[in-house]
Amino acid sequence: MQPILLASGSPRRRELLTQAGIPFTVVPSSAEELRPEEEAHMHPEEVVLENARRKALAVSGSRPGEIVLGADTVVHFRGRIMGKPVSRDDAKEMLTVLSGQTHQVVTGICITDGKKTLSESVRTDVVFRALSPEQIDRYLDTGEYADKAGAYGIQGRGCILVEKLTGDYFNVVGLPVCRVYEMLERFTEESR
Repeated sequence: MQPILLASGSPRRRELLTQAGIPFTVVPSSAEELRPEEEAHMHPEEVVLENARRKALAVSGSRPGEIVLGADTVVHFRGRIMGKPVSRDDAKEMLTVLSGQTHQVVTGICITDGKKTLSESVRTDVVFRALSPEQIDRYLDTGEYADKAGAYGIQGRGCILVEKLTGDYFNVVGLPVCRVYEMLERFTEESR
């Protein structure tokens, strides 16, 4: 497979691409994501697809002809989009809201070479177990929530928060690698 540029500094996305055997170079995007007031009237799929597209095209603009992967992940619950928490209190509020509930993790994927663009989104349903305030505080004490949409990392200690999921586990980690691989295969075939 042809090497790609990953328009993200996410360590989780790097780990997943490495695990999948997809060769890549990290080129973090400087693109500005949608602001909360812009997201307010959008479906989560629209939000993540637009953010992924912005990230990929920003990198592609400076690296024409190279294949760029942009991605964006959010947690969606009852009409509310939850990105990364801005503080511990914000994280505590998110986890309290998600406790005992089913939410969706939605990731937008954009692959482009500057001429052609392929975009898709992936949704996974995640069920949290009921959490006491003390359990939430203990999880927050780990600091793991800091850079995670919805304030948890399923691949780390956050696994104890999740009762079950329906869909792609790797999507919840931050990148549905099977879908990315399939998209890269199609992108490469269509470019021939």
